[in-house]
Amino acid sequence: MKEPFKIAAVQASPVFLDREATVEKACALIDAAGREDPRLIVFPEAFIPAYPDWVWVVPPSRKKLLDPLYAELLANAVTIPGGSTDRLCEAARRAKAYVVIGMNELNTESSGSSMYNTLLYVGPDGTVLGKHRKLVPTGGERLVWAQGDGSTLGVYETPLGTLGGLICWENYMPLARYAMYAWGTQIYVAATWDHGEPWLSTLRHIAKEGGVYVVSCCTALRMDDIPDRLAFKELYDRAKVWINPGDSAIVDPSGRIIAGPEHEAETILYAEIDPKLMGGSKWILDVAGHYARPDVFDLTVALHPNPMIRAAEGPEIKSP
Repeated sequence: MKEPFKIAAVQASPVFLDREATVEKACALIDAAGREDPRLIVFPEAFIPAYPDWVWVVPPSRKKLLDPLYAELLANAVTIPGGSTDRLCEAARRAKAYVVIGMNELNTESSGSSMYNTLLYVGPDGTVLGKHRKLVPTGGERLVWAQGDGSTLGVYETPLGTLGGLICWENYMPLARYAMYAWGTQIYVAATWDHGEPWLSTLRHIAKEGGVYVVSCCTALRMDDIPDRLAFKELYDRAKVWINPGDSAIVDPSGRIIAGPEHEAETILYAEIDPKLMGGSKWILDVAGHYARPDVFDLTVALHPNPMIRAAEGPEIKSP
């Protein structure tokens, strides 16, 4: 792309722990954003069917509370590919936009009873480009999500520029960020559950450090968005209105916020991307180019998958 183009960040709440309804809402939001003709539409971390915020309020010893919550999240997790992704792909095709959306992904390649915190990338033709599984769930998240591996770490070459991203506090992993820069990322997705300071300063740092556009998208979740039937809701402060205020933002390569942060609202942010800014500032700072020292620092990234089980190959037995 040589001319400026528009991108969108969707700050919304899911239909809590309801995969089908949340996918339907996501498709409607893609349709709504598409009417403004953005080339890229980004959703929050773990949007489908919800970020499991109970990990921060339910003590690990409360197994009677945690077991049914995990079971319900598991039952509403997404299989990639599957019916849910098919619907999202069709919405992306209608909008003629790239879509990046967070979800709880079922580990169908093995037990079918664990989940990953996953970003799904969809092209404007309605095809799945790929996915990224969060490498390190943070704190209480480890009670819900398994660790991803390097096989889903990468970027996508698009007409908009090189598209890639990390999830929430993966963005505090310097080597993961450096890998994204070294692969030439120009539009950097930072889907998250985090908000406020220092998160917003982190986004500005990443934009300046990498010379990239950063799209940070977070769920805006109210107490009323959690069904009363879920007992863990009683553990929140009853006076609380917003569980997460959102604070989604879009930052340009100079570190300047050009959209947002949006606080305590369901909304769609739009910003104009100028392709000339993706490389122009790197004459003075290109951390994975002339400002790198590969003769001093050596980063190796293991991009192979780590399956749960491997079949051992024995010697070939020949018939007499």
